[in-house]
Order: sequence, then C-alpha cells, then structure tokens
Amino acid sequence: MSKGNIGVTSDNIFPVIKKFLYSDHEIFLRELISNAVDATQKLKTLSSVGEAKGDLGDLRVRVSIDKDKKTLTVSDHGIGMTAEEVDKYINQIAFSGAEEFLNQYKDKAEAIIGHFGLGFYSAFMVSKKVEIFSQSYKEDAKAVHWSCEGTPEYTMEDTIKAERGTDIVLHIDDEFPQYLENATIEGLLRKYCKFLPVEIAFGKKKEWKDGKEVELDEENIINDINPAWTRKPSELKDEDYDKFYHELYPMQMDEPLFHIHLNVDYPFHLTGILYFPKIKSNLDVHRNKIQLYCNQVYVTDEVENIVPEYLTLLHGVIDSPDIPLNVSRSYLQSDNNVKKISGYITKKVADKLAELYKADKDEFAKKWDDNKMFIQFGMLTDEKFYEKATGFALYKNLDGQYATLDEYMDKVRENQVDKDGNMIILYTNDPDAHYTFIERAKAKGYDVLLQDGELDVHCMSQAEQKHEKLRFVRVDSDTIENLIKKEDAAKDEYTDEQKEGLRKAFEALLPTDADKLKYNVTCEAAAADALPVFLTQNEFMRRMKEMAAHQQGMSFYGQMPDSYNLVLNTSHPLIQELVGKETAEEVQEEVEKDGKKETVVKTAYKLEGEDERMKQLIDIALLASGQLKGEALAKFVNRSVEML
Repeated sequence: MSKGNIGVTSDNIFPVIKKFLYSDHEIFLRELISNAVDATQKLKTLSSVGEAKGDLGDLRVRVSIDKDKKTLTVSDHGIGMTAEEVDKYINQIAFSGAEEFLNQYKDKAEAIIGHFGLGFYSAFMVSKKVEIFSQSYKEDAKAVHWSCEGTPEYTMEDTIKAERGTDIVLHIDDEFPQYLENATIEGLLRKYCKFLPVEIAFGKKKEWKDGKEVELDEENIINDINPAWTRKPSELKDEDYDKFYHELYPMQMDEPLFHIHLNVDYPFHLTGILYFPKIKSNLDVHRNKIQLYCNQVYVTDEVENIVPEYLTLLHGVIDSPDIPLNVSRSYLQSDNNVKKISGYITKKVADKLAELYKADKDEFAKKWDDNKMFIQFGMLTDEKFYEKATGFALYKNLDGQYATLDEYMDKVRENQVDKDGNMIILYTNDPDAHYTFIERAKAKGYDVLLQDGELDVHCMSQAEQKHEKLRFVRVDSDTIENLIKKEDAAKDEYTDEQKEGLRKAFEALLPTDADKLKYNVTCEAAAADALPVFLTQNEFMRRMKEMAAHQQGMSFYGQMPDSYNLVLNTSHPLIQELVGKETAEEVQEEVEKDGKKETVVKTAYKLEGEDERMKQLIDIALLASGQLKGEALAKFVNRSVEML
C-alpha cells in the first residue's frame, strides 16, 4: 500500500470544492456518470481498432445505493485504470496558483469544475470519503484501490477485482442524506443522464400487482441511448418527432406546430430538434424548455445566453460538444462558438418558417394565431430575423383572411390612401366594442384588421418605422372621415361662440373621474347618418399606454388617465336642434389655490329643459364604446323607458 499527497499547491482544494460548489452539488452524479460513459466509449473505440482484445461483454453503467453502509456507487465496465493512471489522472490535479484562483473565482462556482479538470472531485461535495476500485482492460494489469477522506492525503494499494472497469464508491456525508434516497437519485439520473449513449441501470423495474408495487427481475434502464436528435432526419417520420416531443415533455398535452432538425458539422458541431409550441398569450409562455446537452450529457435548460431571447419560447434539444459541460454565464456571452451557434439557429428557424409558408400558405395561416407571438417577439428583438420574417409574418382581417404586410398593403392601396399619400390601415382589438365604427368603415369600402394580440401594438409601431407613409389607426380613434381624409374637412354653419356654448353645456353633464378618465368635448361636422354624439380616443396616447403595460421605461404613459374625445356631430339633426338654446350665467365656485380656498366667478352654460336629452345622448355614446356600466347603465335604461 502506498500513501501520498494529492498534487496540489494548496490545502485549500477541498474547502474550495465544498464551499464554492455547494449550490451546484447535485452535478456530482452527472460528472461521475459522464466519466463512466467516457470510459465505456473509449473501450468501444479501442476494441474497434483491435487494441482491446476479446468480447466486450456487458457495458451498462450501474448506480446503486447501500443505505446501511451509507454509500452510493457508480460502476462501469469501461477501460479501467492502472495504478499509474490513477496516479496521473486522480492524484495529479491540474490545479495551480490556488490563492490566485480563490480570489478570481470565489463568486463563480460554475467556473471551477470543467475549467480545472475537477469533475471527479465534485464527489467530495457530498461525500466524507471516496473510494476507487479499478481494473484496467490491459492484460496482466493489477486492480487498484484508491481512498481519500477529503484531505490532500490518499492511500492506494493493489486489490482484487473480478471484472474490468471502475467502481466509484461515495460514502455520503451526513449533511446530504437525500443522496441515499432512491427517488432523489432516480430523479437526478433522469434529469442529467436521460439520453446518454450507454445504458444506465438503477435498480429493478417495478409494477403494480394486486394493489402493491412489486420488483421485477428486469433492470431499470434510465436512458434512451439513441434519441431522435442523434439520428438522421431521413430515418424519422412526423410521428417519431411527436413521440420524442412527449418524451421530453410528458406533461405537455398539445402537439407542437412545427419542428426543425438541426445538424451542422462546420464551423462548429451542433445537432438538435427544436419544436414550435402553441402560444396564444403570455400565459402560455413557458421559457427554459430548450434543453442543452454536450455529447448527450444534460447541461442546463437556461439557454438565454446560447440562443436569442425570443428563441427561448421554443421547446426541444440542442447538443454541441463545442459548449463545455460547465461554463460561466460570462463565458457564454463572450465565446465565439456560442455566438456562431446562436446565429445559425436564428437563420435555421427563419428559413424553416419561410419554407413552410411558401410550401402551403393556407396550412401556415391555420397555425398563425398559435405561432405569431413567437415570430413577433423575434421581429421586435432581432433585426436579422425581422428582415426574413417580413416574408411570412401575417396579418388577419375581420373576414379571417391572412396576408403578409406587403400583400395586405397591395390589397388596400386603392381605397385606403389619404389625400396626403399616407396608407391608412384600420384595425380593431375588440370587434364587438367597436362594431359601430367597423360598420361605418365597411360602408366606405374599407378593410379592418383584427389586432388583439399582446405584441400587436408594438409590431404596428415597428412597421410604421420601417415604412415612411404607413399608419395604423384603430377604427374608433376618430370619425371615419378623419381617419382617412380624402378631402379637407367639411365646414358647418355655426359660429365658434355657438359651438363653444354647446360644448360647455355637454361638458357640465359628463361623468367626473379626472384621475382615471378625461373627456375632451369637440364639435365636428361628421356624416349626417353617424351618431349624434360619439367617443373617439387619440391613437398615439392610447397606443403609448398599451405599450407601457409591456415595456419598461414607459411607465409615465401608463400612469396617465384614459383620455377620450366626446364628439358632438353638428351634421346630425338632434345636435342641430340644440344649437343656440344654451344660456350662460355667472356662478361662484370655491377653488383651492396655494393651499387656500378662494371664491371665483365662472360662466356656466346650460340648455334649459334639455338635460335629460343631453344625458341620453352622452350615455348612447358611452354605451356604444362599452363604457356605460353599473349605476349609470341602470339610469340610462330607466330614462329610456320614461322617454318612450
């Protein structure tokens, strides 16, 4: 038996592992299983070139728990190690400048393993003692037993081992009893090892018989050694892709809309399958559903630094040996391979969507509503994706017809260009609430889009920035004649004084809730068959408020009260009957100024005997815009009955 000190320059190695890797302690199992799989794969390679003689036999990696001994064992039948190899690969840790390392990486636990070749030593995060029993594949090699109790001191001696391969025995620390529980270990194996290329066995399969769970003779194999993304697309059918999707996400009930099979060898290595899930609203968004693998070893599902943010809405698998198992966030942000991979995936996704649209526009349109949030998010956040997506990003009108923006502009160009050469695209986000305005637009021969998605308002603003003479306006934001002005506004015959008196008289009867609602009364000569009084809302201010709900830095607009224009249609007979009937009188009113109450004299306008009719006209306008509710609605109903 020999004793020695592990080749490190400081006694700090084990405190570093235990302290700074504590938050990542569960990855010890991934590291040990990965080493076992590597040893097995190396044996296969050596056998294929004739360096490893004889039958390879059983190559499964096995994980077992002994609760009585408080041990967790990982066993493989790979190449094994000689005493010299244990000394080289275990005792001589590639670790120098410990003090400098501690200062540099004390806040970056994820950078320790992998960067410094400490995968095996992650076992000491959860163990008070680790043992290695190894028998090399080499002829006449003696088996070796290595033992260490979490200090730089170790013991190593010859031993007898019946089979080729390596057993790593972890004596689990009392702080981590969960790693002696079958459910915990199986959960970690399924998380990290579900698709490793060598079978991983953990215990026996179980099934329910006669009301109780019984153990079968068959071993419980954790992983699928030949997952769909490792196979050629020509070998797979649509049902294979759907089956794999539900293997990845067993709780997902919906079928994916599309899939993309990634496979590239240069200038980097990348394979994988990405799925487009159905996304109708922000409530359906499930991020962190793309799983990142390195040679079929699970790394993470937090891929924000590997793919653009909007692609995190996709589901699926990315596998690349060019992304190390253990990497820091700053490494991902600066690594050139990662940037190239991100760009490749973006291009591949855009090309696939363009291909699907070109192949079958009707089928693509059927899936648009479930898919548009993802595409719109990409267009808003990635300029290169925007350029490609303009060829397949769709708009839907109220008749359920879909078209790209260019196709739609060609459709409405003849009718919906105003006198200044601006193309005006009308839209609604609530067809029922805007029914009256929509009907007036249709009567003019205009088309109306349905824009009720959470990102629609942002996408409209983006499109306006890209097209100089393009404007989107909601159909209720003004009279239809003002929305698409074909000629100068019509003039009415009333003086400014008459209209001011009429305006003030109506203003006095409006609901008062200045913190939440603000009404601006105007007089306009709209069409004679339009409502006598109606509400409009300024497009710019309303859109800013809507965008403020989803965008940081715009809270100023979100805090402003909703502002509406109450339009008195001076072309309507009911309004014309009221012109000139108003009376003005001076009234005293108390106001607060500089913290003191003062009495001021104001001019109040009133239409004698017309209050009820004016209230009725106001309520009709509020009702048409969906703003008449509660007590005000009840009063309107009662007043209507009395008038009849």
